Amino acid sequence: MKSSSLIASRSLVRSGNGIGAGLLRRAVLRQLANLRHGLLLVHEGSEVLHFGTPQSSQRAEIRVNDPAVWGLVAGNGSIGAGEAYIHGYWSTPDLTAVVRIFVANLDVLDAMESGLARLGRPLIQGLHWLNRNTRQGSRRNIAAHYDLGNDLFEQFLDPTMMYSAAMFLRGDDSLQQAQLNKLQRICEKLALQPSDHLLEIGTGWGSMAIYAASQYGCRVTTTTLSREQYAYTERRIREQGLEDRVTLLLEDYRDLEGQYDKLVSIEMIEAVGHRFLPTYFEQCARLLKPEGLMLLQAITIRDQRYEQARQSVDFIQRYIFPGGALPSMHKMLEVISRHTDLNLHHMEDFGLHYARTLRLWRENLSQARQRLEQLGYDDYFYRLWEFYLCYCEGGFLERTIGTAQLLLAKPGARPLPQYVQPSTLAWTNN
Repeated sequence: MKSSSLIASRSLVRSGNGIGAGLLRRAVLRQLANLRHGLLLVHEGSEVLHFGTPQSSQRAEIRVNDPAVWGLVAGNGSIGAGEAYIHGYWSTPDLTAVVRIFVANLDVLDAMESGLARLGRPLIQGLHWLNRNTRQGSRRNIAAHYDLGNDLFEQFLDPTMMYSAAMFLRGDDSLQQAQLNKLQRICEKLALQPSDHLLEIGTGWGSMAIYAASQYGCRVTTTTLSREQYAYTERRIREQGLEDRVTLLLEDYRDLEGQYDKLVSIEMIEAVGHRFLPTYFEQCARLLKPEGLMLLQAITIRDQRYEQARQSVDFIQRYIFPGGALPSMHKMLEVISRHTDLNLHHMEDFGLHYARTLRLWRENLSQARQRLEQLGYDDYFYRLWEFYLCYCEGGFLERTIGTAQLLLAKPGARPLPQYVQPSTLAWTNN
């Protein structure tokens, strides 16, 4: 069975049932008492504890199924809370709502990461350091997530197989249509022409490359480090008869050569790592012709939280994306201005669209639960991914993280003005 790495740790977290269980419980409850935004209800046996503001419209509730939860949360903060959820030590009818409560109370969340949780941080940070994105490390990190199996991703992604924020231009847009909207918007911003040679860093499952080549007639060179994605994309290119238009590479972006008219990179920068941001942007600038354009789609963290995030390790880095690192808008622009000749021409943030995208992925995952079991993905794995998707959805809804498209231009480029009518962007804030 394909399971999470948390199973092996199950025997290590039973300390919450021991002699210190009461102390650990009280320590966590003291932190919860500081909640000011939203209302959190904690059900434990016949007892119901209330934390936060009773009049708040933002409510969430959890049920404690096993007292081991207190030891995990007290000893490892938010990572421990995620581990406890995956083990089934607590449950909730609305996981995203729980995440939103804690994201809305960042002071409480930060406090939970201190205290006893600080004792385990050196080990976690050491393990994360081993995942740094050297050439060898990048291949290993990419494989750890994207090579879990194409059959897994087929279960919750739409037919485009896009694994990035969609753009919902109308309220009734399906996930597939929203992903096509995003691809069209990218191509329009890049002003793609049949004569262009487009470089894509981060192939995914090939949708961007195939869309650009088939809809705009340009040549595309695209690269990935995932062998699973490479095999999948190679088959799609062959089936659509695009071998003469699309060149597929299995190469690190640092090893690319040549000069290209346009460059696109969709949510790949999160796998670059803080240390290698200058290397990444320097290489992008070097690969572009003097009049070239680059479209970067990036998941960003709030500027004010960047330094703290850079020095810490969260649940996503620990269990989902080893080596992952979210840049902030300020950090990216600082690196771009200091290390390249690229200029920011246009920026569009559509983080709420990512929240909706994640919700639809989660619904698809839930509907495919039985099929996932047949494919060998067990209950632990399912809860791990459920927590991951809700964790991210809550972050986008509370604006702690965002999604941006940056149109970057070389000095010789003369891109047309970009106009976006906010009224045409449909999202939900629920």
